[in-house]
Amino acid sequence: MALWYRIFGRRDFEVSPPTVMAHLAAAGIDVTCSFTPPGDAWLAAEFRFAPTAPIRLERFRTEEEGIRAELNSWAAFLETCDYEPNHIALMERVIQTRQLFTVRKPVDCSDEVLAERICVKLCRFLAEQTDGIWQADDEGFFAPDGSVLLKEY
Repeated sequence: MALWYRIFGRRDFEVSPPTVMAHLAAAGIDVTCSFTPPGDAWLAAEFRFAPTAPIRLERFRTEEEGIRAELNSWAAFLETCDYEPNHIALMERVIQTRQLFTVRKPVDCSDEVLAERICVKLCRFLAEQTDGIWQADDEGFFAPDGSVLLKEY
């Protein structure tokens, strides 16, 4: 199971904290959420579901320092994945990213299954909301619906 997840959103649509919380609640996930700063322009969020470290979500806009270099690194990685026929299309998707989200799953989870479920729900939802794709370390790149676009080997 991955420790880090990334969502590459092509739209700079601001997903509101109540919308994120409502999505998790509708999925039957009981978490305590805090967004920093409060409001639609949030940059970070924590999701607590157990007495362990929280799941941490961060949001970066492509205008921020260093983000374009990070995206270029991911595009370069995808360029090397010539074992997958759609690696160039994925590379272009990453280059078109307007906002990048990172999700970090804590290593000290008391409920690994729930932590994974929360991370994947966040990835799928944010990718859907921002016309994006998402990636899970050592697993691959995925469409918003969870279908595999590129398997990492």
